[in-house]
Amino acid sequence: MSAERKAEIRSYQPSDRDAIRHLCCETGFLGNPIDPVFEDREIFADYLTSYYTDIEPESAFVVVQGGEVRGYLLGSRRPFRQQVYNLWSNLRLMVKGVLRYRRYNEASKKFVRWILMQAWREVPATPRRVAHFHFNVMPEARQLATARALTAAYFDHLRAHGEKQVYGQVVVFEDRRGAAMFERYGFKVLNRCEITKYRDLHPEKVYLCTVLKDLA
Repeated sequence: MSAERKAEIRSYQPSDRDAIRHLCCETGFLGNPIDPVFEDREIFADYLTSYYTDIEPESAFVVVQGGEVRGYLLGSRRPFRQQVYNLWSNLRLMVKGVLRYRRYNEASKKFVRWILMQAWREVPATPRRVAHFHFNVMPEARQLATARALTAAYFDHLRAHGEKQVYGQVVVFEDRRGAAMFERYGFKVLNRCEITKYRDLHPEKVYLCTVLKDLA
């Protein structure tokens, strides 16, 4: 592998914040830019990344390739603190979205309606009081070895703090990845729910799948 393509895994730094928010939006629609689904990148990035970068940055890791951030893993080992943060943060984002709603295009309005009326029905149950994570990587850095190194760095962090288990919620569809892939690497698939917001935009059904791993 050339030096330009070799990936480095390191802990998150405050200077990575803008790159993570950008990458979140560039991969938010099944690994592609979120814009066809939702045009408000500020709200989208706030919802998915702000807790991890602003409140629990010690549990975040990045993939650096060619001197640029090309991927990230955002995790939390403090679920109660995150729930408290989300209470006020989600309310703030909802108010902001309502005030901007009239300026949104039809696709974005449809997404907002799905969030308010349907999304809560389509989020599978998750383990309580267990650390969790999610990650995104740009296409040029998507390699199995990189994903394994990224999760390994986070799992080592969790073990160092005495955590026994970790779960993730991952998007699953047949032309990209399936639950069987996670089982090969020691994860147990707990459940899955179809995410209907993609029905008009993707030819196959898309699921959100909860996977759990013992760290012993």
